[in-house]
Amino acid sequence: MAFVKISEQPSLYNDLEKKSVHEILTEINKEDHKVADAVEKAIPQIERLVEGIVQRMKRGGRIFYMGAGTSGRLGVLDASEIPPTFGMDPGWIIGLIAGGDMALRNAVENAEDDTEQGWKDLQQYGVNDKDTVIGIAASGTTPYVIGALRDARANGCLTAAITSNPDAPISQVAEIPIEMIVGPEYVTGSSRMKSGTGQKLICNMISTSVMIKMGRVKGNKMVNMQLTNKKLVDRGTRWLVEMLGLPYDEAKRLLLLHGSVKRAEEAYRQRR
Repeated sequence: MAFVKISEQPSLYNDLEKKSVHEILTEINKEDHKVADAVEKAIPQIERLVEGIVQRMKRGGRIFYMGAGTSGRLGVLDASEIPPTFGMDPGWIIGLIAGGDMALRNAVENAEDDTEQGWKDLQQYGVNDKDTVIGIAASGTTPYVIGALRDARANGCLTAAITSNPDAPISQVAEIPIEMIVGPEYVTGSSRMKSGTGQKLICNMISTSVMIKMGRVKGNKMVNMQLTNKKLVDRGTRWLVEMLGLPYDEAKRLLLLHGSVKRAEEAYRQRR
């Protein structure tokens, strides 16, 4: 039986160029409502992946996101937000995109069609059996990602795939297939839309839940965030005021002295 890409099926809407702006926006929003429901159905697989990641990360393992085009950019985006949000070293969660960093802004011709390059890219980071490799491909057929997952799994890595098509080739090579079936795109084949939105939601769920379980959040606060601008310094100061009952200026001085909400709180409580 031939593999059919639901993500490439014709849009449920036609004559888009004849519609008013209001009609276009309303219809796109109607389609977007389907995304969260599709992600919800994949929670059991996401849960299994997160639990596996945490076990490995506690032993020194890392997460690698791998993709091409929009999928690759979303993986790189999620990885790049972890250090400032949770104070983790950038080497813990790494995003790789077919064609390298240049592909973040420009399409790199044929980069995603190389079945061997993904594993070569992983080897540059000394990938090992403590690591997790997550392939992202709306179509489920991207050779760069499929090859990387195949070789990563053969070398003992935990592997997962995020795709918008059931029983996709990428699902066959991953230990944990996460199939988020959002249906045809509003603009036929434009997987930067619903598929991309769903990928972003799932990446958020994976990295945030992993960071919580790794102790990077206390209560509901990012107590390890990097203090890279005035807004974040103010946020951290207000949290210390709330947590410790200190005057604002004293809390700010303590925060800047120790560099994070967590370290400032620990230092203060040790003195008491």
